[in-house]
Amino acid sequence: MDHLPETFRGLVERHQGRVFSIAFRILGESGVAEEVAQDVFLELHRSLARLESEEHVAAWVRRVACHRATDALRRRAARGDAAAEEYQDGMALRPVVRDFMPLMNRVEQLLLTLPPQQRAVMLLRYQEDLEPEDIALELKMPLATVRSYLQRGVKMLRAKAERTLKEYSRG
Repeated sequence: MDHLPETFRGLVERHQGRVFSIAFRILGESGVAEEVAQDVFLELHRSLARLESEEHVAAWVRRVACHRATDALRRRAARGDAAAEEYQDGMALRPVVRDFMPLMNRVEQLLLTLPPQQRAVMLLRYQEDLEPEDIALELKMPLATVRSYLQRGVKMLRAKAERTLKEYSRG
């Protein structure tokens, strides 16, 4: 690819929304998602010589955004941060997520209750509209695992949504 600064600037402008969206939906925090996006674009700048086309760049930024966001979750959990605590009973929202509720709809909130790898698979399938085979390639994951994550993820989200509706109708 052409390595002029304008080319890199154009790539950032074209992909920044996608990268931030993936990171935010995996992490549930805009500040950390912004840091992940910055890391992705710094790495993109270093990797431009190896990227052959716009499609290659798009696949690369999706993959790297998913990996960096999941890595950030793992680091946070390893440090024992309060924000990294999992949802109690799979339904309670973490305080940090509650702060960003205006930015998220209920489905997005429920998505945050899934384990990080499964969340990444669901995002790539339903937000990025990738086929399971492409997700498996991007995340370097067996196709059977991707299909399993998708099937179980939809089932889990449906069950959680039904429980939430029942709770709201009682309250």
